Amino acid sequence: MNRFKKASTLIIIAEIIIILVLNAIYLNGIRKSGRYHRVEAERLVRILEEDPAKRANPESIDLTQFDTLVRVSTFDGTEVCNNEYLVEEVDGSLFRIEYKIKEKGNSLLLMNIGMLSGLLLTIGVLLYIGLKVIKPFDKMSTLTQELAKGNLSAPIKEEKSRFFGKFLWGMDMLRENLEDSKTKNLEYQKEKKTLLLSLSHDIKTPLSAIQLYSKALSEGIYDTEEKKQEALKGILSKTDEIKGYVDEIYKLSREDFMELEVHVGEAYLADVMEGITAYYKDKLSVLHTEFEVGKFDNALMSVDKDRLVESLQNLMENAIKYGDGRKISISFSDEEDCKLITVSNTGCSLEDSEMNNIFDSFYRGSNTTNIQGNGLGLYIVKQLMTKMDGDVFASQEGDIFSVTLVVRKV
Repeated sequence: MNRFKKASTLIIIAEIIIILVLNAIYLNGIRKSGRYHRVEAERLVRILEEDPAKRANPESIDLTQFDTLVRVSTFDGTEVCNNEYLVEEVDGSLFRIEYKIKEKGNSLLLMNIGMLSGLLLTIGVLLYIGLKVIKPFDKMSTLTQELAKGNLSAPIKEEKSRFFGKFLWGMDMLRENLEDSKTKNLEYQKEKKTLLLSLSHDIKTPLSAIQLYSKALSEGIYDTEEKKQEALKGILSKTDEIKGYVDEIYKLSREDFMELEVHVGEAYLADVMEGITAYYKDKLSVLHTEFEVGKFDNALMSVDKDRLVESLQNLMENAIKYGDGRKISISFSDEEDCKLITVSNTGCSLEDSEMNNIFDSFYRGSNTTNIQGNGLGLYIVKQLMTKMDGDVFASQEGDIFSVTLVVRKV
């Protein structure tokens, strides 16, 4: 904002200086034009000196060749003259040379009105830009920083600006989603901690029993074979109980820990591919990666458009991250009442044994060494496609790795 104020001030000062300079030039011209009648009078004197006939009858001289002179006559002191005049002597005779200076005040006034109008217009435009664009944007410059710091509680003030109204509305939605995700994550962590404490407490009981049975057996407290067998049966029973708790923990860890909302509607394939194609065409051109999108018919699909776009973005980012950068392609095919969208990339180095696990949460294949990631990309795609009544599968042929989305058509 400060830079804009400085730039605006410089622009206004520059315009004022230009106005002053033009006025000075114009006024100097007027001042010089005020002496022009003397120059023309000297020309007329030379004509009179050279032509005795015109001296005898000076009114016969054609004055249309002069801009300021209006009449020339033999000087008569008793004659009333309404114009400005000069008296010049030529060959012993006096001549009255009358003149009029053209008024230029109106031109100067009109010129200044025009320039001042331009100055006021410039000031108005700069004020409008400053108040409606720069000032709101300056206020928004800290929003992303606050969101990054985790300051999510304060709502973003609505702005009626036609330029940033939707942007601020979107930012506030983002803030609410982040705040909601933060709250859900805290609740999840609380539930997780409570569950672990509960399970650890429940496991302690059978462990204590096993410890007692084992100690009694080691110290020979059970003196009969029957009691020893009962103790062993007790140990096996408690072992089964502990195994049940472990199975429960494993089951809970396998359950969907991400709440992915899906709202299935209808969307055309062309609308989905428009943004994907435009964005990755530019991005991959910078990376010098060949990008190919196959031909497709504009099928109407039963999907959540935003979630399908998100799934394709995940596949494209995986292709960029784990491919060799030579080529990425998107192809299309049909199978019964479904549309198949396949994202392929070159440079696959996965083992065949890993293909069954790539859609598991937090799973990272052998080709992820030194590449950052959390192993959730394909897992999220799997969950989203399942909730949209679709499917996803992967395959590889040679060094070509492909992931195919199965989308139901309307």
